[in-house]
Amino acid sequence: MDYKFRCECPITSALDILGDKWVLVIIKQMLIEDKRTFKDFTESDEAIATNILSSKLKCLEELGIITKTQLPDNRKTNLYLLTPKGLALTPIIVELSIWSDENVRELNSIMRDSPEIAIMKSNKDAFIQMIKDNYKAKTEKFY
Repeated sequence: MDYKFRCECPITSALDILGDKWVLVIIKQMLIEDKRTFKDFTESDEAIATNILSSKLKCLEELGIITKTQLPDNRKTNLYLLTPKGLALTPIIVELSIWSDENVRELNSIMRDSPEIAIMKSNKDAFIQMIKDNYKAKTEKFY
């Protein structure tokens, strides 16, 4: 894939890929909410439109952030899994969660309280490793 970037800046280049409204939501859903199939994503609270979901999954696959395979017992259902490159985004998801708790909560009256936030704040590195380990344990049978 020949991806077009706006400039040579590392932050801008990362945002060219991750700065979309849906990309980090999809990655968060895979990493934390165990979403793996197209149906799983469409049934989530975020309510992403199917055409946008298809486009974003294809883009993430082309960029090597996720892989697409079939369920072993159902060849008609595609299974989406994070690659090591996708899993490497875990610290970003954790940092965004902490930032949101500290800076967005006052603006979003419906934001849920999460006991995980306190754990994240007290030992961020251990929490990140726990998320990665949990993801690998839940998905290792599919690789």
